[in-house]
Amino acid sequence: MGNSDQDREYVGFATLPNQVHRKSVKKGFEFTLMVVGESGLGKSTLVNSLFLTDLYKDRKVLNAEERLAQTVGITKNTVCIEEKGVKLKLNVVDTQGYGDTINNTDSYKCVSDYIDRQFEQYRRDEIGLDRKNIQDNRVHCCLYFISPFGHGLQPLDVECMRALQDKVNIIPVVAKSDGLTYDEVKKKKSRILSEIDKYRLKIYQFPDCDSDEDEEFRRQDMELKRSVPFAVIGSNMVVDVNGRRIRARLYPWGVVEVENPYHSDFVHLRNMLVRTHMQDLKDMTHDTHYESYRAQWLCKSQCTDVVGRHMRKRFVLVLMILVKKIVD
Repeated sequence: MGNSDQDREYVGFATLPNQVHRKSVKKGFEFTLMVVGESGLGKSTLVNSLFLTDLYKDRKVLNAEERLAQTVGITKNTVCIEEKGVKLKLNVVDTQGYGDTINNTDSYKCVSDYIDRQFEQYRRDEIGLDRKNIQDNRVHCCLYFISPFGHGLQPLDVECMRALQDKVNIIPVVAKSDGLTYDEVKKKKSRILSEIDKYRLKIYQFPDCDSDEDEEFRRQDMELKRSVPFAVIGSNMVVDVNGRRIRARLYPWGVVEVENPYHSDFVHLRNMLVRTHMQDLKDMTHDTHYESYRAQWLCKSQCTDVVGRHMRKRFVLVLMILVKKIVD
């Protein structure tokens, strides 16, 4: 068959993925990451290490007395990152003051309320006039930082994760894992997973590999799944080690390399967040968590309408009785 015959049989819709790709790159991408955990667990440092940026340069560090006095506050930092012509608008939502007070009862409520407010704003924008330019500020992923110093999950961890599990993709992270030995990390991970199962907590579940994925991708996917909860370290310090400039933490006994998979799960977490599962996190947010919120809103709205109609009927009936008595 000649080229002219092939051209006649070629319709052209095979180029659709290229068209979508060009349009997406031109528009750019948005991603909102929430970090939840007690102060001092290295949340800011880890985020800066993940995206090679400095989101917290203007932040004021509070002393112990100020931490006890403050309430939980939500702060959002936005940075635009460009890599090889692809633009990403990254929103990082921090929960300052979480877990720092003496009485932490309901300290996670403002976190839950913030997520709901973003869902509600998106719902209103969807039914608004300017649907073409909707700003998606919904939280796509929540990195939940677990202290390395306890035996497992604390009661506050359980309550917070339970309150957020149906609203956001939770990824548990063991913070400052360089303070633990290799065996301690393994035991802590096993205990955390056991407690997650015991309390029936829902964390982000990696999707199964497609049948057409190659062996290397399947191997990486298995490594990611085995790494949960991710035991991580972060550092803004760049040091020279054997002629290599790397992000690391310096100690009297040696150097802990941030991006060394033998030292921490940092690389696995970054690969999962950015290179392999960012779109799936966004799809889960839209298709599962947002749809769940929207369904609940519609149910409440319909119930309110039914009650409203019932009350109006009763009001009209009472009014008719009163009018009849006055006339009689």
